[in-house]
Amino acid sequence: MNTDPTVLLDYLPLLIPLIIVQFGLILFALYKVSRKQQFNRLNKSAWVLIILFANMIGPIAYLMSEEYSS
Repeated sequence: MNTDPTVLLDYLPLLIPLIIVQFGLILFALYKVSRKQQFNRLNKSAWVLIILFANMIGPIAYLMSEEYSS
């Protein structure tokens, strides 16, 4: 296992945009959940937990299944 702290600096330019996108998706999905009254598949608290704990997949799953389903 490499414990050299400079390894993180090598990956930092790749990680920063991913972290920004992740938090942006989480905030956007939480905003949409807070504004919505009726849900098709799960209730509000379940979607909040999925969005918070499933990092990138949770917000995308919510947006695909609840917001943009016909």
